[in-house]
Amino acid sequence: MGRRNRQREKLRAPVADYHGPENSVLSLRGSLPPAARREYTDTLRGGLDRDDAEQRALELLFERLAVSWTISELPISRQRELLQRYRLASSQERDFVRESLRTHAAEHFPELELP
Repeated sequence: MGRRNRQREKLRAPVADYHGPENSVLSLRGSLPPAARREYTDTLRGGLDRDDAEQRALELLFERLAVSWTISELPISRQRELLQRYRLASSQERDFVRESLRTHAAEHFPELELP
């Protein structure tokens, strides 16, 4: 059998689940490409107002790492919908996401500076 006919198994990054209020579960990807790490660092240290830079950096990290978010037993897994839901999140939900991202990044990406 030739090389072209062999099916290759795709590599998948590990996924970690974080449980929050009201039975919500946030699933985050365990890998982040070097280009995304640079983009995150540049955004965090960028010329924006400090609060705006931190908010945008967290949003960027969420956008790159979020695989799915289940809220009240309703799963969201499409990237566009995840980002829209994050932008509409309550302050309690945003706190949960921020703490989950901090915990996840500290474990998987210790070189990243976190706001």
